[in-house]
Amino acid sequence: MSEVIRLLPDNIANQIAAGEVIQRPASVVKELIENAVDAKATKIELHIKDAGKTSIQIIDNGNGMSDTDARMCFERHATSKLSTADDLFNLKTKGFRGEALASIAAIAHVELETIESEASIGTKINIAGSKLETQEPAARRAGTSISVKNLFFNVPARRNFLKSDQVETKHIVEEFNRIALTHPEVGFKFSHNGNVLHDLNSSGLRKRIVDLFGMNFNDKLVPIEEETDLVKITGFIGKPEFARKTRGEQYFFVNNRYFKDNYLNHAVLKAYENLIQPKTYPAYFIYFEVPSSSIDVNIHPTKTEIKFEEDRNIYSILRSTIKLALGKYNIAPSLDFEREPQFDLTQDKQKQPIQAPEIKVDPSYNPFASSNRASTPSSGKSSSGFKSLKPNKEDWENFYEVAEEKSSASEEIEYEEHQGEEENKSSKKIQVHGKYVIVQVKSGLMLIHLNRAKERILYDQLMEQFMLSPISSQQLMFPFEYEMQSTQKLEWENNSTSLKRLGYEWEWKGKTIVLSGIPSFLEVEQVTTSLDSIVEKVTHEEIDKGELAHELIQSLASAASKSNPHKLSEEELNHVINELFQRSDHQYTANGKRILNTISIEELNNYFV
Repeated sequence: MSEVIRLLPDNIANQIAAGEVIQRPASVVKELIENAVDAKATKIELHIKDAGKTSIQIIDNGNGMSDTDARMCFERHATSKLSTADDLFNLKTKGFRGEALASIAAIAHVELETIESEASIGTKINIAGSKLETQEPAARRAGTSISVKNLFFNVPARRNFLKSDQVETKHIVEEFNRIALTHPEVGFKFSHNGNVLHDLNSSGLRKRIVDLFGMNFNDKLVPIEEETDLVKITGFIGKPEFARKTRGEQYFFVNNRYFKDNYLNHAVLKAYENLIQPKTYPAYFIYFEVPSSSIDVNIHPTKTEIKFEEDRNIYSILRSTIKLALGKYNIAPSLDFEREPQFDLTQDKQKQPIQAPEIKVDPSYNPFASSNRASTPSSGKSSSGFKSLKPNKEDWENFYEVAEEKSSASEEIEYEEHQGEEENKSSKKIQVHGKYVIVQVKSGLMLIHLNRAKERILYDQLMEQFMLSPISSQQLMFPFEYEMQSTQKLEWENNSTSLKRLGYEWEWKGKTIVLSGIPSFLEVEQVTTSLDSIVEKVTHEEIDKGELAHELIQSLASAASKSNPHKLSEEELNHVINELFQRSDHQYTANGKRILNTISIEELNNYFV
């Protein structure tokens, strides 16, 4: 019988290993920056081209490597941090050269330049597909530079599975943010295609958060701090009023390592219970310090999942810490059951001198004397025609006139069936707070969400127009300024063609966009809402290029429909409803929210059982 089991060649084994560690350009960025951090660098530069597909370069001023270490770091299973199996459960570093470099070198062209701090000459190595091409002396400044070019050049199937440059750049930005938040003491510079996105100096954590996510974040943060025998918790949480509909800036770190944990995320949301709207999410930057032996970081190849020995206790501590911080900064309402509110004094009365109470007596009061107390009729009686307790013929006539008016008013509320799906008869409609419309139909009542109806109509109209020609722009008398983060500016520019077709015209002042023109259908007071929605879409959601126009138009239609509630005239209301029922899909908005609902007669009867 022939043998079928054989050892794989090193180059194939390395490519298989790379599939576990290097999933996309962001994986390379993560591994190389972590190596630089472990090399005790105080300044790290990241330069990428074409979302990292063409080139990724990391330059640091940390501890360099000798000629031998520079060559050994590309070997499989080479490491500087493990000696025994027990070391796996007591990790204090992230990578420090080695391990991932073998996987990266197997699927890319890699150039390494490094020099030790005491050495006068360094070394330069070129490797492609795990094959050493050259190693020679090189002069350079202190530290290490690694360039990774043509990622997945020898694995075309993997390269074809990469997403668009826009999506891959988002992943790189996210990895960069995680490491920059973990090490605020380290300075970072990040550029993409020659454009500098971040130039961060060494700072404290709060300053680092503001530098990454914008100046407006400074007013959104609440510090948290708690230390117990099990865990030390520090960081910042967002104020409830700034919770958003997407999971944006949510970060957990343990021992300076980023991780994800749905269980602890649930603890955060429970702490915010009754303080934020359903399906909204607060920002948080939470750091845990625990003994290395009490966690396992090796349950996932990318080490983004952590197993805690005391996860239940940490859950309780985290929830209590956040609730305490929210209460301490007067964000959550506090209750004192021992306080007697009757003794509370207003601010103006606290400064007045205390006066003895006075008792006033009316010596002329006689409870048996006649009075005219009942001579003044009640408002209910006078409104029905009775102006005194002794009604006359005229009062009775007024009473019946009022009764007839009320009868005719009630008849007006008896609406005919709606012209929609039930019957083609016209009917009058009731508007409720300018937000809902009630229409009587044959089966009961139809409820229409007015803003969503407008959104559906506007979305369809804009899509029809967008397919044919650019949407017209209205020029602003006074330019509108809106500050963005570096990554938001990048995403805006990545989608500039679509945004210009939508009617936006702008120029930049640093990170501030200055709008000179906006879509013609937008009102000026809706500009901020529309920008918030667009930035949220392009920054935090993965959208294919083909779907981008649909998503942007849906955001604009939603923003434009949320105008101040006001009562429409009957003609305007009829126009909106007629337009709605001409849509092929009038039941739901473009993002799947229900527009109308019907309450049957049986359901109405159940309310009065």
